[in-house]
Amino acid sequence: MRKKQALDRGDVPTLLPFIGYGSTSWVRVFARVLLAREDAFEAGHRLTKVVQDGVRGWRNFVSPPLPYAEVHVDIDGVTHTVRADRSGVVDTVLPASLGEGWQSITLHVADGDSANADIFVISDQARSGVMCDVDDTVVVTALPRPLLAAWNSFVLDEHARTPTPGMSVLLNRIVEAEAKSPVFYVSTGAWNVAQTLTRFLARNLYPFGPLLLTSWGPTEHRWFRSGVEHKVTALRRLAEDFPHITWILIGDDGQHDPEIYADFARDYPHQVRAIAIRQLTPSEALLAGGRAEETRYSTPGIPWVYGPDGATLELQLERLGILDPQSETASPLAWPASIQQNESKAVAELQQDYPRFTQDIPRED
Repeated sequence: MRKKQALDRGDVPTLLPFIGYGSTSWVRVFARVLLAREDAFEAGHRLTKVVQDGVRGWRNFVSPPLPYAEVHVDIDGVTHTVRADRSGVVDTVLPASLGEGWQSITLHVADGDSANADIFVISDQARSGVMCDVDDTVVVTALPRPLLAAWNSFVLDEHARTPTPGMSVLLNRIVEAEAKSPVFYVSTGAWNVAQTLTRFLARNLYPFGPLLLTSWGPTEHRWFRSGVEHKVTALRRLAEDFPHITWILIGDDGQHDPEIYADFARDYPHQVRAIAIRQLTPSEALLAGGRAEETRYSTPGIPWVYGPDGATLELQLERLGILDPQSETASPLAWPASIQQNESKAVAELQQDYPRFTQDIPRED
């Protein structure tokens, strides 16, 4: 019904590319296919006013997906044809031979709409990485868990989200210790928030990395999707895909993360370097449904650190020797060109609409 109405309005198949990842022999590609107005997106990025459109998620959320859409993926001159799932989401692994670091691939739909997707190719020499929770770890939500999915889906302005104090510095410190270290952000949020989370990470100086999100709505077997199951599956898949990497797991103590991480550490003890848990405030813990039980002693040989913010966790990781206070030689992962271009457009838009308040921002010629 929604698909027919969208087509009657003249909406066209539109690609929204997301950050992918892979090795030197394969890549995992993420995208979403929607029916949207022809002028609503440019190269897969929604055209909206940065400030005036404060709560802008509804358009992205109600734009009907195009189930089972055929998508062509161009990787280094080779074209692969894949299909989206019933939610319009593309999540597929394809053979590839790309150099390590940030690469770009191109996606097309049948009517000719195309968009580039950033892919982070993990080096075979990488020895450490980060798996980081998003809700109440990277971003402070302060919402009851039953409302969290709705907030993540409808309130998509990155300015409406509060970063956790010190957490971006912590993640950058970890990445600086080894420049080839990948960072993955795992969230129970739906794919329609991917672009907003990406902007949030960029604006708050988090190291850039792939987002591992989920589809909105019921599955074939249940009415509601399991956030715990999604995280468990994501962690195990990364462990299997990159057995040469040991991970620092970062989350919060709101019920599930410590238990998930403890189980993962017991199953993959040689692939966990440390577990860092942000302690929620009493009010945050209440909204999260309580605190998780103490689990640090259930994983002998794997250090746990606890703290209310990134600075406290950083200090404890230094004391354990996991972070070197003198490590200043390596550089964090640079943002891909597509993100830098989007940020430049956002700054230019602000300068045009609000010249009085942006007169001190250098203009790019």
